[in-house]
Amino acid sequence: MATEAAEGAAHGAEAAGHAAEGGSALAFHPMDQFMVKPLFGHGDVGMFTITNATLWMVVAILAIIGLMVLGTSRRAVIPSRSQSIAELAYGFVYKMVEDVTGKDGLKYFPYIMTLFLFIVFANFLGLLPMAFTPTAHFSVTVVLALAVFLTVTILGFVKNGVSFLGLFWVSSAPLALRPVLALIELISYFVRPVSHSIRLAGNMMAGHAVIKVFAGFAAIAAVSPISILAITAMYGLEILVAFIQAYVFTILTCVYLKDALHPHH
Repeated sequence: MATEAAEGAAHGAEAAGHAAEGGSALAFHPMDQFMVKPLFGHGDVGMFTITNATLWMVVAILAIIGLMVLGTSRRAVIPSRSQSIAELAYGFVYKMVEDVTGKDGLKYFPYIMTLFLFIVFANFLGLLPMAFTPTAHFSVTVVLALAVFLTVTILGFVKNGVSFLGLFWVSSAPLALRPVLALIELISYFVRPVSHSIRLAGNMMAGHAVIKVFAGFAAIAAVSPISILAITAMYGLEILVAFIQAYVFTILTCVYLKDALHPHH
């Protein structure tokens, strides 16, 4: 999350002050930025509590509406900047779905497009100062991954019936190895939502935590120039990671959808 520069510097200054007084060693709190807090008041976070995570997910949704609806409301032959970005995103995801799943998968394009836009906007908005990154939380990414897993599994049985189980039977392997491979494929299938969610949340969390650590050291004069250079480099890397992780999550969704539509391929 991008509170790292402001909060990290504050923590660094406080820690440096303690060190100057002959106190303890430097102490940074890079994980504080991921704390889910009530948006109004204080206290425990319940099931229906409006939190900072809720706020930034709503902001991401409003930003998507602003780009895809309002930004394209005045379509023209010579597109505006917002129309160009919207059309680029649409074409990018449409081509991805068509290439991976084939023509049969295009009817599920709206769902995949929604996933991609939500993740990419949540990732990029989390890079703003004082922002919060919902996709750095497993509670968010697990819900996204489970939604994909359940949708694909149900769709596989609806489309193919019991023959969907053929996905786990490697008919090209020697007969003696097929039961073992079937067990491995079955385990791999049920691990999908775990790896799908951890990959996204872990990458987003790690990058923001590293930036926060460098921001804390920036308050110390001796290492301040190095810290600022490191923050700049990490921030540039995080911009790239924010897009790549949205792309990876989306293309894996397309691969899983292809398995549901064509389990014998």
